[in-house]
Amino acid sequence: MKIEDILIEGSISVLEAMRRLDETGLRVLFVADRGVLQAALTDGDVRRYILASGKLEAPVSGMANYHPKALPMEQRSQARRILKENAISALPLLDRAGRIQDVVFADGLDIETPERTDVPVVMMAGGLGTRLYPYTKILPKPLIPVGELPIAEHIIHRFTDVGCSRFYLVVNYKKNMIKSYFNDLQKDYEVDYVDEDKPLGTGGGLSLLKGRIDSTFFLTNCDILVDADFGDIYKFHKEGGNAITMVCAVKHFTIPYGVVELGADGVIERIQEKPEMNFLTNTGVYVVEPQVIDMIEPDTPTPFTDLIDRVRQGGGRVGVYPVSEQSWMDMGQLEELDNMRRRLEQQ
Repeated sequence: MKIEDILIEGSISVLEAMRRLDETGLRVLFVADRGVLQAALTDGDVRRYILASGKLEAPVSGMANYHPKALPMEQRSQARRILKENAISALPLLDRAGRIQDVVFADGLDIETPERTDVPVVMMAGGLGTRLYPYTKILPKPLIPVGELPIAEHIIHRFTDVGCSRFYLVVNYKKNMIKSYFNDLQKDYEVDYVDEDKPLGTGGGLSLLKGRIDSTFFLTNCDILVDADFGDIYKFHKEGGNAITMVCAVKHFTIPYGVVELGADGVIERIQEKPEMNFLTNTGVYVVEPQVIDMIEPDTPTPFTDLIDRVRQGGGRVGVYPVSEQSWMDMGQLEELDNMRRRLEQQ
């Protein structure tokens, strides 16, 4: 990767910076003017900006760090010490004019190594998958192939990449087929099965894990892929003191029409030409504290959103970890499944 790939202008929008962060696969960009270092911008800066209700159309100049750490080229030998002492992931090396000549990354890698964390992962894998019929007439949704692997394996690999090694699959529909597949698979992780005798929803399905999980865990649906640093998501969850952290994707829409707003008397009050709208959308991935399971009524169908409301009403903290729209893939419907396949082929 060339240095130019991680250099941006301070005038570009936050939304464009998010896209650049996704494209590079790194977690840092540098604001530069003709190569001269001005500021640094990390994915953490973007996340905090979004949580503070910042506008995605605004320029990054309003949120970047204009006092970044850097070293002269001739002091390269001190880079490792500076990275460690300041707990930063990247350190630019500058020539005498302040132009970025090189970047030293933590651990000596060109792509930052995500934090590793070995916590349990619960996957809801028991649904009928009616929106994916006729595929699900033959296969349960977790075993629908996306490229060379079934979707459930793609999801598991994203967690094993950061060190997770124990998985709980809540199974119901065609559960013996799911068990046979993973039991016959050569793997370096453990899979336990939780039998759901009747549909209980995501929250109700969790009640079946009472007494089996006593630590913080990830929870994921079986029809989505999120490309994110799960180690950092876990760290964010713990530092925030959250009972539940919901991973949300930033959705950006441009309405392709002029939008008319009427006043009380039926007269046009305002016309907005092609307005842009931004939303935080639930991806179906969470970090959950084990005591949340104790709040679920056994053998009772419970949507996870109801459980979130219950936690909030009880004084528990529910946080949001934002990721970019490009980081989230959903195969809940046939058209989305085809889109996921195409995107994975391009990776």
